[in-house]
Amino acid sequence: MHTDVVLFSVLLWMVEVSGHKRTRGQSLQPYRHIRLTQEMSPLGLSHKTGSPIFKRSPDITKARATKSEQLLRIDDHDFTMRPGFGGPAVPVGVDVQVESLDAISEVDMDFTMTLYLRHYWKDDRLSFKSNTNQSMTFDGRLVKKIWVPDMFFVHSKKSFTHDTTTDNVMLRVYPDGKVLYSLRVTVTAMCSMDLSRFPLDTQTCSLEIESYAYTDDDLMLYWKEGNRSLNTDERISLSQFLIQEFHTTTKLAFYSSTGWYNRLYINFTLRRHIFFFLLQTYFPATLMVMLSWVSFWIDRRAVPARVPLGITTVLTMSTIITGVNASMPRVSYIKAVDVYLWISFVFVFLSVIEYAAVNYLSTLQERKERKLRDKLPCTCGIAHPGMMSDCYSEVDVNTTGNYGMPEENGMRRERMLVELAMETDQMTGHVGSRAYSSIWIDTHAIDKYSRVIFPGSYILFNIIYWSIYS
Repeated sequence: MHTDVVLFSVLLWMVEVSGHKRTRGQSLQPYRHIRLTQEMSPLGLSHKTGSPIFKRSPDITKARATKSEQLLRIDDHDFTMRPGFGGPAVPVGVDVQVESLDAISEVDMDFTMTLYLRHYWKDDRLSFKSNTNQSMTFDGRLVKKIWVPDMFFVHSKKSFTHDTTTDNVMLRVYPDGKVLYSLRVTVTAMCSMDLSRFPLDTQTCSLEIESYAYTDDDLMLYWKEGNRSLNTDERISLSQFLIQEFHTTTKLAFYSSTGWYNRLYINFTLRRHIFFFLLQTYFPATLMVMLSWVSFWIDRRAVPARVPLGITTVLTMSTIITGVNASMPRVSYIKAVDVYLWISFVFVFLSVIEYAAVNYLSTLQERKERKLRDKLPCTCGIAHPGMMSDCYSEVDVNTTGNYGMPEENGMRRERMLVELAMETDQMTGHVGSRAYSSIWIDTHAIDKYSRVIFPGSYILFNIIYWSIYS
């Protein structure tokens, strides 16, 4: 009996212990739920403890996704791959709004343009549900998280995206997945210029746009609306050029190591304004040539007047040529302005040579006059119209050279000596007066004929020049 009582007491104790353990476990569960809900609540508010909900505590090392990214399911896709990877090429339409054409440089052979570059494509991964069918617009922060076309400017020297006051980038996503990506860019690109007709030239430059990584098998680049895809600001103007035309073209570019790529061209034609160069180059050069002709009307014995005039015009023409070439690239061909300036320089130089020829022949004439005077007797008292009224002597000839007589009807005084020699030859039968007379005519005719030949030749040159280059 005593043993049965002990076993029964032990059994009751074990039942009581098991009941206490179950009660403790049930009371711990609501406590854990209350603690978890307090940690997850941003304001620390208490929640009902009726239904226990077990949630994982958030990882504070990860940034919480914004509502827009959640709507677009950015984290659910791999945007390092193009849309429809493995399928047909992605069509990417492009249109451009040219804001300004800032500079054209003949020395560097480039141009600078500021433009709005817009891309259009469809990415089904960015589609979202919308009851109002309205698009969502974002700035440049979302661009870094999705796929965008990798465009670059071919033959560009430098380019940048404007960032004042923030990055000038806009991304617009439509509910069906269509995307508009726009950015404001300034680019300096190469322009191969033909300056053979400068400054009467017309230049055509191109800005070329191409995908860097995707060939035409992966990305099909095209102008969204043909020539209407290129718009320009009506206020665009340049100081030296008149913008004649903007138009677009599309071609394929081949690289031997990578393949074929679609390339878009923005072509524009520029015609240079000529008025600036007329004032700064052509008119001064023409005036210098005309100034050199003044020496033809100056007495050939006035050496201090004619020599400085010729040298001054030559040096001035050299200065004009140097100034023009200083602002031009060192090309290996002749430009139109070079033709005009160098031919003008030749006319000025020939006017100096003309006086050298006149002076040389005059010296020869004087020597022969002296020899002839030595052979002639004294001619005092000869009555002849325009002849000397007094005897001449070697002192008069050597000191004055004009025999002390005034000019009549613009003829030089040497003619009096020629007439005297001719009459003396008729009286004495001396031979050689005709040769002496012809020497005077040749010397005098150089200046006389130059007054007509030089202007006439220069006028003919201008007619030919402007008819060819205009």
